[in-house]
Amino acid sequence: MDFIKDINYSKNITVKDLIEQYDNSGLQASNLKKAAEIIVKMKTNGAKIYLTFTSNMASSGLRGLFAQTIEKGLADIVITTTGAIEEDIMKAIGEKFILGSFNADDVELNEKGINRIGNIYVTNQSYEKFEAYMQKFLTEISKKQKVWKTPDFLKEIGLILNDKNSFLYQAAIKNIPVYNPAITDGALGFQFFLFKNKQPDFQIDVINDFKDLVFQVTRDDQKGIIALGGGTSKHYAILSSTISGGMDYAVYITTARADSGSSSGSTTNEAKSWGKIKSNSDAVTVNGDVSIIYPLVFSYVCDKLNL
Repeated sequence: MDFIKDINYSKNITVKDLIEQYDNSGLQASNLKKAAEIIVKMKTNGAKIYLTFTSNMASSGLRGLFAQTIEKGLADIVITTTGAIEEDIMKAIGEKFILGSFNADDVELNEKGINRIGNIYVTNQSYEKFEAYMQKFLTEISKKQKVWKTPDFLKEIGLILNDKNSFLYQAAIKNIPVYNPAITDGALGFQFFLFKNKQPDFQIDVINDFKDLVFQVTRDDQKGIIALGGGTSKHYAILSSTISGGMDYAVYITTARADSGSSSGSTTNEAKSWGKIKSNSDAVTVNGDVSIIYPLVFSYVCDKLNL
């Protein structure tokens, strides 16, 4: 039987030492410690690790941490959303996002050509530079071939970004596939639409993407997922894993509520009813803000594994 223990501060305490104390602290702190240990097990036991995250996280300072997650070998497959792709590219080509306020006058921001993501501002000028960049890129890449699988397309972009804080760049040089099941969403989707009017035979083959994702693993492989937030990126990963028997390890970090019945809010326990996570899996759901929790978890894992 375990008992609750108090957390105690000491001068120059490390992140690893602090999180060690979370183990018997209770509430979400104990779940955070369990999440960190499960990721350590994923890596130690040679599991193929799916890293999934949503676009708002790439808008924030987490983007560089995702790049480091790939660089340090803690992701074998990456699945994200279109906004994350756009914002990774914007930052890689020199655009700066502004720290603003959750309580801004949004009508005034719109009049100034500023778009708000929580307390993060992105200007229309940044999108204009992104759109010009993508039209030039699409023109060049279509000369190589007309039909692209999403991971191949994103790898081509990643290889030319040359930014160590770009997750597309790190994935490209590490040969880690990046999937995006809703790639036609957002500004990128609009650029595809505009370009296809000029080049009707240009195509992103999302159907074969899913086939390739399914065959990334077998029933004999150990599989683990680090699902940061929800949406299509999370579900695409766990859905594909059902064909190979479900996930052996799972860490969910989310602010979404389980009682909404949404995929974003669904827990690791709920996923077991679908066979997306194995009944005997090592799994935990941590309720909280990824921008706070994941840097702590990642730091603990890197220290524990000496990465």
